[in-house]
Amino acid sequence: MTSDSPGPVSPKEPLAATRSPANTDPSPHQPCPACASAAGAGPGGDPSRYIYALGQVQPRYPSLSAEKEIAQVIGRAETAKLTDRQVIHQVLARRQNRYLARQLCWVLAIQGLDTYLLQPRDPADLDLLIEALRPEPSPQDQDVVVGVRGPIAPPEMCNGLMVPVVIFDQLYSFDRDAFIKSISRPDTIPEERFRPAAAAMFDRIIQMTGNVGAADEQRALNYLAVRYPAIYARTAEAFSQEASLSAVNVRGSQLGGLRRIVEVILSYTNRKTDVTEKFFVRVDVTEEFPFLVTKLTPYFDR
Repeated sequence: MTSDSPGPVSPKEPLAATRSPANTDPSPHQPCPACASAAGAGPGGDPSRYIYALGQVQPRYPSLSAEKEIAQVIGRAETAKLTDRQVIHQVLARRQNRYLARQLCWVLAIQGLDTYLLQPRDPADLDLLIEALRPEPSPQDQDVVVGVRGPIAPPEMCNGLMVPVVIFDQLYSFDRDAFIKSISRPDTIPEERFRPAAAAMFDRIIQMTGNVGAADEQRALNYLAVRYPAIYARTAEAFSQEASLSAVNVRGSQLGGLRRIVEVILSYTNRKTDVTEKFFVRVDVTEEFPFLVTKLTPYFDR
């Protein structure tokens, strides 16, 4: 893959291959009764309800009985020399304990705040939630969730936690450092210059205030962050030319027509001359899965 071609850059496996093998497990134990409209959403649905978010998947106990049941199962397991996180991961990963995973609430936390309650559209994707619960968690862990936002969860659904429910169609996980190393590097940029620049660009996007992956501009940015390596190459080139990444702006495109297309504009300002050079890329966010419309090209203010 060239640095200017859209495509998966996850260090784990391509996005299209992240679905776990199907099984015959029933639906989650506690479905959201008010989420039928979200679960049935598809092409042509309300774009304002689509989610393309980056965060960390975390389990929560929905009730005291669920917490006690898991504690009893852990008490019968061999847990010597294991941390608490390793124990819960080991217990949930066992096929006979899948009913415990269905009992849990699965939360996507963004910048440390509980933001969404996750439910798989396909029950087989419960495996993806379990895999996201890493036995050795790190602040560098990232989980990408693509789905449809439903209503606010009722208080009884997850022990009083009232955040939007997301019916997800895609979930995959990666480590930030491994992800940065997996990005295709142009031959013209040395390794020691490219990786720090790519890390700075990635961090800039995911740390943008209020980026919960819901608005058009947030979905476009998150899509580019994990699927379009050209923005990292451009940033590395700018750094090598003594320029700083001075702004990341997103606006609606006038070329959209019936499609919802946004323009992501990257501004680079020379540290010595204060001259700013801009580049932009267009992303279509009409449906659940964003895609590239035009590649990264120079941008000129009108």
